[in-house]
Amino acid sequence: MNEQNYAINLGKTQELEVSAMLRNTYGLLALTLAFSGLVAFLAQQMNAPRLGFFMVLIGFYGLFFVTVKLRNSAWGLVSTFALTGFMGFTLGPILSHYLSMPNGGQVVASAFIMTALVFSGLSAYVLTTRKDMSFLSGFIVAGLFVLFGAMLVGYFFNISGLQLAISIGFVIFASACILFQTSAIVNGGERNYIMATISLYVSIYNLFVSLLQIMGIMSSND
Repeated sequence: MNEQNYAINLGKTQELEVSAMLRNTYGLLALTLAFSGLVAFLAQQMNAPRLGFFMVLIGFYGLFFVTVKLRNSAWGLVSTFALTGFMGFTLGPILSHYLSMPNGGQVVASAFIMTALVFSGLSAYVLTTRKDMSFLSGFIVAGLFVLFGAMLVGYFFNISGLQLAISIGFVIFASACILFQTSAIVNGGERNYIMATISLYVSIYNLFVSLLQIMGIMSSND
């Protein structure tokens, strides 16, 4: 009887922890997305220059490293907003490029709507089924190296169709990351809401930019 009560109490405790984790993660995610969107809008309005590939990598991984180190303190929230603000700044010039196209507004709006639908659908699937997606870890690691290698090749060589292939690959990669991270939150694999927020934010960012590139390429071919 005592063992049964212990199991029930343990289950309730875990359920409360998951609920709190989801609430904190999605609350912070909403704030960082709003902040990032504001910074992107300001950067777009100011015609901010597009940062170089390696500058973006250095800025992102530098701020990401700081956030990992500070994830268990209040300063982790500061570095989280610094990181997402930086990513928002890099998004500004990208938006300016697509908005300058004849149907740029439609391209941006379509990419935004599709990103919201994909993220909502994948998140709802995991939250409803509570399916363990840890099996995707190997695919995510392999995909990261493949995509990074393809980006380096695309940076130094002009290969027809490579950019489209990379963008499609990032859509699949980002979708897998959303499934994996949401599952980790639900099933107890992730208990730090700052790291969970950063992971989901980066996946949403990559998903949006990739869909933007795909639709931009398709639109320019019409």
